[in-house]
Amino acid sequence: MSGEARKIRLIMDLRRSGITDTRVLSAVERVPREAFVSEPFLDQAYENTALPIGKGQTISQPLVVALMSQALEVGERMKVLEIGTGSGYQAAVLAKLCRRVYTIERHKSLLVEAERRFRALHVHNITAVAGDGTRGWPEQAPFDRILVTAAAGEIPKSLLDQLADGGAMVLPVGSPGGDQEVLRIRKKDGKPSVERLFPVRFVPLVAGGVE
Repeated sequence: MSGEARKIRLIMDLRRSGITDTRVLSAVERVPREAFVSEPFLDQAYENTALPIGKGQTISQPLVVALMSQALEVGERMKVLEIGTGSGYQAAVLAKLCRRVYTIERHKSLLVEAERRFRALHVHNITAVAGDGTRGWPEQAPFDRILVTAAAGEIPKSLLDQLADGGAMVLPVGSPGGDQEVLRIRKKDGKPSVERLFPVRFVPLVAGGVE
């Protein structure tokens, strides 16, 4: 099966699995996942599965990327913060949906690779930095949307503080290797309200310096 046929099959799978947002489907279709997958796994680039990318991290399965992007309800004029750049795949999908993505990664080697991919794909509306994602990016706050791609034990207050009023944050919360679920937090008049969305399995969100 050709790469294009595999991509079409993946998009059909996403539709069947509840991805109804046509902008999200289009973004997934337009971002070449093979550009974010290491060579030994290229033949699985359009399988609906998570794949290792080094440093104990993974590129999330396309369904999780699509579900979280859909839950974020991103508008094209929005400014989005992503915590956990990883391979850069999720950031590249978000970049198709909004005005600008700010993304933080604590593993310098992963960040360097992700930035190389963004340049190669001519994605110019992503700003990436190496840092402690649990602290967010105060200099660029507030953000209309925040997406966290690692599981926190609880909702980080620093990120909630950097969310614009009327904004939304989507993140997995739970114990490493245990039960985790994706939450959507909406902030209105300074107060957060929480929705529980779906179960997931993510690597843990780690506080601390760059590695």
